Amino acid sequence: MLERITRREEADLFVAWLAISLAFAIIKIAPYGIMQPVIEVTPVTALVIFGIALITVGIGFILHEMAHKFTAIRYGYWAEFRKDNSMLLIAIVLASLVGFVFAAPGATVIYNNSPDGRGLSREQNGKISAAGPVVNLLLCILFGALFFLSGGLTSMNGNILAQIGLAGIQINAMIAAFNMLPLSILDGNKVFSWNIPVFFILILASFGTLVASFYYL
Repeated sequence: MLERITRREEADLFVAWLAISLAFAIIKIAPYGIMQPVIEVTPVTALVIFGIALITVGIGFILHEMAHKFTAIRYGYWAEFRKDNSMLLIAIVLASLVGFVFAAPGATVIYNNSPDGRGLSREQNGKISAAGPVVNLLLCILFGALFFLSGGLTSMNGNILAQIGLAGIQINAMIAAFNMLPLSILDGNKVFSWNIPVFFILILASFGTLVASFYYL
């Protein structure tokens, strides 16, 4: 399976992973942007925050894109992730200035290599698009288990596993919620065009998990 990830795709995933992780680490330290009061942290704490972002964003972002890729391959198409340098820069700038991550680091491009030239059906496109947010929601469950098994909120101070668990829930919920918006080329628009009930289930689950992770955990 891993042999289907090309060298260029590996490089694009790596750069996008670092950039988005940096953006999420920035909003953790400066929730309202660097022009507003920021959380005073030591260099070691800043590195820990960045490390947690690398782990949680890495798992959530890469598995999201790989879900698109391998679902497309399952339908007989070739697919590769391509980073968007402009969007990566925007993500870091917005995180720095206003404390918001616009998580659109690129896209998994689907190539039509079918001998008969057939294109993606609306159902196939919808299912390929839904695969990414579904993976993020499943990861919310796994990170949630890690969070609660590590003691939950009562053990957040100094408990790195609990911190990873909570960050994993929040980041994966953010990725799922953002991508499920029914706009432009985002996953939500394609899922909505394919199956409206599935769209509402996924978007409600995504935003419900996101709200719960910030206000109830």
